[in-house]
Amino acid sequence: MDLMLATSKAGHDAKQVYVVIEEIGDYYMIVNGTTKTMIKPKKKKKIHLQLIKNLPTEVFEIYDSSKPLDDLTIKRILKVYNRRNKDV
Repeated sequence: MDLMLATSKAGHDAKQVYVVIEEIGDYYMIVNGTTKTMIKPKKKKKIHLQLIKNLPTEVFEIYDSSKPLDDLTIKRILKVYNRRNKDV
């Protein structure tokens, strides 16, 4: 699966950005590297997430598709994305 980021639209975590690691039917498994880790991802319905289509190039510089994602890489990806889009 390619790298996908998503913003939560509903729930107590509304407006938080996550990395999508898996798609299961009507659900996405999402992680943020801190509270939701690769060991225990969050299961969230697709209708409650807004996928982010245009990712900054800095995010792809961190992400190496040949290596499996780990929590540290996820934290770095989200930090770069949030820093880049904090004024949006």
